[in-house]
Amino acid sequence: MASDHVDVLIVGAGLSGIGAAVHLRRNCPEKTYAVLEARGAIGGTWDLFRYPGIRSDSDMYTLGYSFKPWTNPKAIADGDSIRAYVRDTAREYGVEQHIRFHHQVVRAEWDSGQARWTVHARRDDTGEETVLTCAFLFTCSGYYRYDEGYTPEFPGVDRYAGQLVHPQHWPEDLDYTGKRVVVIGSGATAVTLVPAMAERAGHVTMLQRSPTYVISLPSRDVLADALRRWLPAKAAYPVVRWKNVLLGVANFQLSRRAPNVVKKLLRRAAKGRLPVGYDVDRHFSPRYNPWDQRLCVVPDGDLFHSVRAGRAAVVTDTIDTFTEQGIRLTSGEELPADVVVTATGLNLLAFGGMTLAVDGRELNLAETVAYKGMMLSGVPNFAMTIGYTNASWTLKADLVATYVCRLLRHLDATGQQIVTPVAPASDELEPIIDLKSGYVLRAVDQLPKQGATAPWRLHQNYPRDVLLMRHGRLTDEGVRFSRAGAPTDGSPAEPTVRGAGTPADTPVA
Repeated sequence: MASDHVDVLIVGAGLSGIGAAVHLRRNCPEKTYAVLEARGAIGGTWDLFRYPGIRSDSDMYTLGYSFKPWTNPKAIADGDSIRAYVRDTAREYGVEQHIRFHHQVVRAEWDSGQARWTVHARRDDTGEETVLTCAFLFTCSGYYRYDEGYTPEFPGVDRYAGQLVHPQHWPEDLDYTGKRVVVIGSGATAVTLVPAMAERAGHVTMLQRSPTYVISLPSRDVLADALRRWLPAKAAYPVVRWKNVLLGVANFQLSRRAPNVVKKLLRRAAKGRLPVGYDVDRHFSPRYNPWDQRLCVVPDGDLFHSVRAGRAAVVTDTIDTFTEQGIRLTSGEELPADVVVTATGLNLLAFGGMTLAVDGRELNLAETVAYKGMMLSGVPNFAMTIGYTNASWTLKADLVATYVCRLLRHLDATGQQIVTPVAPASDELEPIIDLKSGYVLRAVDQLPKQGATAPWRLHQNYPRDVLLMRHGRLTDEGVRFSRAGAPTDGSPAEPTVRGAGTPADTPVA
């Protein structure tokens, strides 16, 4: 049983984990660290998902790292390009040699007497149990299960004679050329799969129980293309990044304050890209308001183009039963299918499934409150990365990593060893993820909560979070600092050090 110690232990070598390691190297170069990755490769989501057409659903000028300009001309990028970008980043900043692959973290135990975490991992390649200790535990493992996606129980599926596939586990040898394909679902995965598969399949049908808002965006950014001719990448990148951030914030705020206006705009845009007389209200006008669930982005309107060309169709109905040859709908219509793809969602799984204990007390995530959307009440020296639901994941991941570096520098400068968030006095709590998507609603009772006001409120607003997390005070009513030996009971305490002007409290990039 191997055992060693690092200052910071990062869990996950995906987009946010590699970013966290780079931020740590740049802003806290004296800190030792390791990255534990359950799988055998860098990339996380972008290495796991290999279905046709896999791509970003956010522009890469905001999904890319703040410190490494995205230079590919495509603003909406394919999975291979994103995976290469993450791996190039790890190589460029010397992170690769700090990654320990095939290490599945199963449990982490905090000891206040020693001010350290003991982390238990299991190697899936050798079966070996490994123990590491660290002063700070930083989880960047996302919030869904990698080993299985969500598939509802479909009546009659056992008698279906065709091929049934979930996008999360796409068979490398699947040949759908000339075949009839039904994609069940209406989210980002479904709207990506349909036009991609329609290029080779005989015909593709997207079968949805209810519609989703679909918006077409250019696959290339006009401003980025223009600036690229005149400015170096490091100068052009932040301009395009902030332009896209502000447009996204404006879109979200307008959707919240005038949802009917945004509904009409989205409907009009969809109608203009679909055949004359198409039933837009049935297939592309959801019952919920924009941004109650994420909008689905289609680059250059590829989904609409496939429908207009007759290579794909959208059917809005419910499944009565699978048959030997396909699917019979509640309306009585039958959809023949050689291949059925269940793009029916994800299963949430916080921290990759690891359990946490603090001073011998088992942690129930549902009883914790998130501090600044990145730490948990009563859990010392611990941070988690949860990206925005209304913008690019990496925008928040960058801010969280920056904040962790600020905290580490503050602890060193003030002679403290422990930082522990404290739950708010108010009991006005809500789920930390405020989407009404099915994958969220299925697991919402298992997730941490958020409070009604800052610093316990997750605002889903990048400019506001920049002020809070890059330039805001580290010492406030939601957190306390202490040294080893202090009990962790989650009760409020006066911060040991105030003084926002200390060197450790200065912003870092």
